[in-house]
Amino acid sequence: MAYYAGVDLGATNVRAAVADGDGAVVSVHRADTPRGPTGIAVTEAVLSCLREACGAVGVDPDEIEAVGIGSIGPLDLAEGIVDGPANLPDAVGRIPLSGPIGQLVDSDRVYLHNDTVAGVIGERFYSDRNPDDMVYLTISSGIGAGVCVDGEVLSGWDGNAGEVGHMVVDPRGRRTCGCGHDGHWEAYCSGNNIPEYATMLAEDDPGLDTALPIDAADFSAADVFEYAGQDAFADHVVEQVAHWNTLGVTNIVQAYAPLVVYVGGAVALNNEELVVDPLRERLRETVFNNVPDVQLTNLGDDVVLKGAIASALTGGTGDRSRVA
Repeated sequence: MAYYAGVDLGATNVRAAVADGDGAVVSVHRADTPRGPTGIAVTEAVLSCLREACGAVGVDPDEIEAVGIGSIGPLDLAEGIVDGPANLPDAVGRIPLSGPIGQLVDSDRVYLHNDTVAGVIGERFYSDRNPDDMVYLTISSGIGAGVCVDGEVLSGWDGNAGEVGHMVVDPRGRRTCGCGHDGHWEAYCSGNNIPEYATMLAEDDPGLDTALPIDAADFSAADVFEYAGQDAFADHVVEQVAHWNTLGVTNIVQAYAPLVVYVGGAVALNNEELVVDPLRERLRETVFNNVPDVQLTNLGDDVVLKGAIASALTGGTGDRSRVA
């Protein structure tokens, strides 16, 4: 039997999975992502996860035909590495992936993608509706997208295409993104930034009466969505987030004309009615020509891992007709 593997490398967790030739997962192993002391420690954690996933089903790593990787960025595809990940300590630096994994499985069929590109590959392979023009959008701690146009998954020359969270949606630039630039979509609508955006809106109204725990150290996006429908200010924040999300998705639709937009990430998965439903309702008012079908991903938290597996099976494309 032929076996394939997928790796999902995030800033918090790393997971590795083994699948059969039909893409059915037979083993998964998870570990915490090391926060140093160097990138080699992260590489070793990835390799250990992959060994454990193989060992759980009695497969030697060199029996793996191919490996797909969905990873945090930024990537350097030519070197097969993550180069200075933003959500890990600076000391981590470079994280070698393609080379060490290829050595472990004794194969040069190792396909590295950023996590959202892996997401669209997963949707393309596993979802019932998988046209040649589609997008996977994640709204989570950050915002990003994987895009497929005319059957070709867009990765960019360096592997970093799809950083849509850094598109400017607010020309006034009232919020500074974590990247240091102003007005970016992610600065208003990501899980990490929604509480800071709510705080900014609250400062615009000194007499504000709200039940939101704005001054609490642990004030979070979850609080905003929890109080929605019960608190007028929470409703206002959710409305503003929906506004910026609609602008961002409109830009994606006008740029790439997808027929389907799958939405995932913790913010969307946990708040479909408040995050995804407004997109469905508003895009008809903002999109010039093609209004896509907007769906919550049916792959849940596994979308990147499934995409990594699909990449291994299809040579990095997600196209079912290209299964080796």
